[in-house]
Amino acid sequence: MKEPSLNVFGDPLVVCGTSPMTGAYKNGCCDTGALDLGTHTVCAVVNDAFLAYSKSKGNDLTRPYPEYNFPGLVDGDRWCLCVLRWLEAYQADLAPKIILEASHQKTLEYVDLETLKKFAHALD
Repeated sequence: MKEPSLNVFGDPLVVCGTSPMTGAYKNGCCDTGALDLGTHTVCAVVNDAFLAYSKSKGNDLTRPYPEYNFPGLVDGDRWCLCVLRWLEAYQADLAPKIILEASHQKTLEYVDLETLKKFAHALD
């Protein structure tokens, strides 16, 4: 049996978002593994500034893709971001807030916990 996925605090990973359904495995969680080529481990609460930034980098997350059951993201949506894109946005002062309890511990291989805590968004 697979070990449970853990968040950045070492606790069980909680759901990031289900409307729209997120995660590399489309299970609502920022889980990762061999099939997650983008390391989608950061549970972000996207905002318009980040969405514009992502679009400027060639990844328009606001565009719907009905064939993948993806409506496009809007300000306030929760989405599992690639950790390197979040880090890139952070370095550009455009990183969105994140839900730490829903961000996979693998994120810590790229960003330290103290930095992540500065972007903490309350789990509602």
